[in-house]
Amino acid sequence: MKRIAYCLLPCLFITLIAIHSNPAMAFTGEGTLSECAVNTNCVLVEWEFNNVKEMHEQIVDVASHLPRTKAIEQTDNYWHAVVRSLIFRFPDDLEILQIPSKGIIQVRSASRVGVSDLGVNRKRVDTLFSRLTKD
Repeated sequence: MKRIAYCLLPCLFITLIAIHSNPAMAFTGEGTLSECAVNTNCVLVEWEFNNVKEMHEQIVDVASHLPRTKAIEQTDNYWHAVVRSLIFRFPDDLEILQIPSKGIIQVRSASRVGVSDLGVNRKRVDTLFSRLTKD
């Protein structure tokens, strides 16, 4: 009986702290990515580039090669994928939007489940930027 209780405790803990959010909402009324509802499991950044279209293609290429990443939507300006966590396979949304009129690219990485991501989304965005600027 104790074994069952010890096995179920982690599941109960995860269930109690879980916040089930909807998948990415894509764009706001202003044509930008939606803000993070919970700052402890979401990152939204903006990067300025001289050649936004070229950089958008490069960052989408880098993002599409991240482990456990599956693209679910792609247009000329927008890319959206689901990235699964290694062990529990929790889904995270990764979105990339180019706004050529402003010369910026927005990147949003957000967990769909849980209050905290233990820094996974920040690390993912930092990895994208470092690989992008490495070239």
